[in-house]
Amino acid sequence: MKENISTTIESGLHEECGVFGAYDVDGESNVAASIYYGLFALQHRGQESCGIAVSDTNGPKGIVNSCKGMGLVNEVFNEKNMATLNGNIGVGHVRYSTAGASSIENTQPLVLNYVKGTLAMAHNGNLVNAPELKEELSYTGAIFQTTIDSEVIAYHIARERLKTPTVEAAVRNAMKKIKGAYSLVVMSPRKLIGARDPFGFRPLCIGKRDNTYFLASETCALDAVNAEFVRDVLPGEVVTIDKEGIRSDTTLCQKESAKCIFEYIYFARPDSYVDGISVYNSRIMAGKILAQTHPVDADIVVGVPDSGTMAALGFSEESGIPYGVAFVKNSYVGRTFIKPKQSVRESSVRIKLNVLKEVVQGKRVVMIDDSIVRGTTSERIVRMLKNAGATEVHVRISSPPFLYPCYFGTDVPSCDQLIAHNNTIEEIRNVLGADSLGYLEVSRLNELINGECGYCDACFTGKYPVEPPKEDIRGEFEK
Repeated sequence: MKENISTTIESGLHEECGVFGAYDVDGESNVAASIYYGLFALQHRGQESCGIAVSDTNGPKGIVNSCKGMGLVNEVFNEKNMATLNGNIGVGHVRYSTAGASSIENTQPLVLNYVKGTLAMAHNGNLVNAPELKEELSYTGAIFQTTIDSEVIAYHIARERLKTPTVEAAVRNAMKKIKGAYSLVVMSPRKLIGARDPFGFRPLCIGKRDNTYFLASETCALDAVNAEFVRDVLPGEVVTIDKEGIRSDTTLCQKESAKCIFEYIYFARPDSYVDGISVYNSRIMAGKILAQTHPVDADIVVGVPDSGTMAALGFSEESGIPYGVAFVKNSYVGRTFIKPKQSVRESSVRIKLNVLKEVVQGKRVVMIDDSIVRGTTSERIVRMLKNAGATEVHVRISSPPFLYPCYFGTDVPSCDQLIAHNNTIEEIRNVLGADSLGYLEVSRLNELINGECGYCDACFTGKYPVEPPKEDIRGEFEK
């Protein structure tokens, strides 16, 4: 028997965007198929829209073929439109917007035609100074076609290109003006360029298969195209790939980094490595720490799919309490999966999560999840477990309490929507209907990344590595 509940996905956190680039320097193969499969592997980072733009480095300069649309990768692309994407260099993007309306105008890659030719760009992250930069550009004649801060970046690159000898120098100069989180993949007529903000908020890595080079948000996308991992792009680095191979510009690299700790807790796929660290091992460690700091007498440990599963395994391993699969998740969700407007949430944006009654009936259950944002989803899952016959439900969370919003590309809402900002842990426990509640301690976050420092935990501590905007602009500028 199964106890069934519908859980709206908006109650929890949303993934970020994903970027992918490919360049066959021999000019012998069409890279569109590789980009398609790379985006497929990055689909967990965004399901609202996607796009591919390609060019032929051996053909006339400035000709870019692109296809973009709303929905999942397999919904947007088909045999017919893929046949139009001929070229040996290209970029791709999957998107989730942090706020505001989702529209075809805001899909990426962005393709810019300007006096120096063409530019195609895919961006993951959020700028904190986008309003100021947009106002500056507008006063000098820029006309914006989107509401995303990515267009601000593209404009600055194009303008800097008028004053620099190379497109990579233009990217570097633009980086001096923009502030915030960004991983960029830029396609010029003859080059593929990758760039990462100086703090390294968002991941970006390099891969190679034969004589084709790749840039990707995560290593799992390299695996999907059978590419060998070469290295991570350094925070602040600009890498240029052309027929001569890879060149590196580390002018903007700095000692301080602020890599997003939530990549390891939630965002990245467990089979990815982010900056050399296994995401799988990070989540196992989170579960082990929870078992050490918040032990409990129980009969079974279960993880809320998908990001709670590995932490549950770690908790089970450390505590000796058996691990069980209590949830069945419906993965067959189409383009209504994520829609930010409230008007469509209640009717169409739902995901079914079923609990196996046979697994939890008559048992004391430890339920592991990655986070509690507003609390509504967690409350429903606790209730679902108890309705299925669990005698006790002990909730353990593999991140610290969310106390502050994120301005760097993670959809952590404003303070008044965060249950932990306005309630004690005991009050949250009571709201959830749980028998006990324990969070990962902030002081132990670095153990998830092998004791390394240089990560951003601002959503837990309020200590922002970059001064946040005075106003919450996330409704104006979307990823």
